[in-house]
Parts: sequence; C-alpha cells; structure tokens
Amino acid sequence: MEVTYRSTYQAAAAVAPAIEGHFARLLATAIAQGETDLAPEPSVNVIETIIDVAFWASLRKEEGRAPKVSLAYLPPVLAGQPLEFEERILLTTQVLTKLAPAVERSGIHLGVWDHDGELYVWGTTRSIPDCCFVLEVIEPGLLVVKHRRIKGFGKFINVAVLKGDDIKIIDEESRSLPDCPAMLTSLLDYNSPSGWNNSVNVLVQLATSMRAHGHGGSLLVVPSDSDAWRDSIIHPVTYPVTPPFDLLAQLMEKNCEKEADYGVWQEEVNRTVESVAGLTAVDGATIMNDRMEVLAFGAKIGLSSNGMPVEQMLVTEPIIGNVATIIQPSQNGGTRHLSAAQFVFDQRDAIALVSSQDGRFTIFSWSPCEGIVHGHYVDALLL
Repeated sequence: MEVTYRSTYQAAAAVAPAIEGHFARLLATAIAQGETDLAPEPSVNVIETIIDVAFWASLRKEEGRAPKVSLAYLPPVLAGQPLEFEERILLTTQVLTKLAPAVERSGIHLGVWDHDGELYVWGTTRSIPDCCFVLEVIEPGLLVVKHRRIKGFGKFINVAVLKGDDIKIIDEESRSLPDCPAMLTSLLDYNSPSGWNNSVNVLVQLATSMRAHGHGGSLLVVPSDSDAWRDSIIHPVTYPVTPPFDLLAQLMEKNCEKEADYGVWQEEVNRTVESVAGLTAVDGATIMNDRMEVLAFGAKIGLSSNGMPVEQMLVTEPIIGNVATIIQPSQNGGTRHLSAAQFVFDQRDAIALVSSQDGRFTIFSWSPCEGIVHGHYVDALLL
C-alpha cells in the first residue's frame, strides 16, 4: 500500500519527484548491468515523507543537542545482520529525535520500511545494499539525500542537498562535460571505480577529510614525472618531506583478496588519509604527487618565473540550474583560493583542492577547452 503521509515542509514535495527519477534511472542501469541484491526503489511519497519528518526532527533538540541521524529505506531482510526492535515504531519527528543519539556515529543507519500505508523504524544497521536510498541529517535544517554506489565501496553518491528552502539537486550530466576532472567524475558517477587502489578515489577521501577537519586547507596534486611545480613554490619550503611519505602509495599497491586482510587494510588506509589530510590544516599548502606521495606541507605559493598573475577564472557548481560564470580570482575567496588559482594557472598539469573553514570546497584545474582556470565548487558532493 502506498504511503499516504502529507508533508508540511514545502521543499520535500518540491524535490521528491527529481529524486525519484534519479533512483529509477540508477536501479534500471544497475539491473541492465546484471547487478543483483539491489535496494528497493523508493516512491515519490516515501521520499517526501522521509525528508519531511527528518527536516522537522532536525530542528528539535534532545538534552540540548540537535539530532544527527542517517535513515536508510530498506526492509530488515536486506540489511545483513541488523539490530531489530521487537516492534516497529511509527516514523515521527519525536521518534527520530529520541533515537538519534544511538546512530550518531558514522556508518550506522536507522532502518525505515513501509507497512499499510505508513513508514516505520524497524531497527538499526551498518549493512545496506547497493543503490540504497539514504537521508542524512547533517545539522539543523541541513539534509543530504545519497546512496551507496554500485559495487558498494567508496564515498556515497550525493543526490540532493536541502538547507531550509534552498534546494540543490546534483546534475548527473556534469560528469560528461569536457575538461571535467577525474576526481569530480568520481563524485558524480555511481558507476566509477570505487576501490581504494584507485588514486582518484583516494583524493575523494582526502577531500572529505579535509572538509571535515574544519581548519581550511590546500592540497596541490602535481605530476610525479616533473619538478616544474617547484617554480611556483617559494623557497625554502617550510616543511619538506624527505624521503617522500609514500604509505598511501604502498597501500594502493596492495591487493587484499582475503576478507580478513581487507578490514585491517581498510582501517590502515583510513588512518593514513586522516593523517595526510591533517597536514593541510597547517598554514600553507600540502604538496602530493599523482602517485600519492607527500612531498611537503606548509608550502607558500608564489608567481612562477613567467611573472604573469592570473586575471580571471571560470566557476561552476555541478547542480541543476547552475550557470558558468567568469570572475576575477579575488572574488572567489581569500589568499588560499587566490594562490591555488595562480598555481594552476602556472602549473596546468596540476590540480589544487581547497577547503574553507566554512565548509566550502573547490577543485581548481586548468580547462584546455576554455583556456582558463576552472574552479569547481563541490561542497554539495562532499557532505
């Protein structure tokens, strides 16, 4: 029986049809590729209801704390080894507020399923199938709709971000645009390789960790077969790393076929990513090559020997309705953003990842098609 709940959060009704369309396409693609053990497709009413209840719950407090909770739409039979309640509980704002502390830690979801036209919370789970609809409450009024990518490993794919009346629906077609950086493609494409031994996905995890630490930071990724980038760095470098820190590179080369080894390996990767991301909190830029070897941190960016300052840049955000804009780099942010744009202008085979203290995240790359520095705003993809 279809869920009959009537929402009062207007953005829920506005965004639900687009999200339903995304999941319909996602599951059709997965089935066509021969994937099995997939999550159920959420209806527009289910999506609207979950968003509405979660939004109003996010504005409440329990013992002085705003709830942070992740909801996954699936029946218990698809949840591996779930923790099931003796009796299912009707999904309400009060129930979510009360249960939120139990699932505040990363990777734990409240399981939600429908019965006789109502949505119920049936328990908690860490295991969800590929393409499973997930709604995460980040902070009061800020919700993210996401799903596990096909093959199930790596950062979840964001579908929509809602903050009060502000709705951002991720533009899936952005990944097919000319000059789209591989890292951005990975954040958008649920079919992209998701193994840890893929350097692009390591950068995604580094970006997520940089944004999470909240200090702001810059990571410059340079070619491993050239030292030309040194021409854009003020010497002496504050904290050179000699020999280069290559633990991430070593971990990427491992092939953990045994399940027992895989868990230990993944934990070591996670710790190393956190360690490297922590370096970016130091004033200056962290420098890493495309083999994932850390070369320096605290580095100051300067004009290269050609002495030409960057005068303009193109900025876009991969959301539906966004219009590409050309701006002066000084309009894009502070010194950290301006220096990153200058670095990419001078070192066109490099990319720069810049995180602001307020959570804004930009990927700077050179666009050969447009002949300009391109700033990709991707914070909506990293939540």
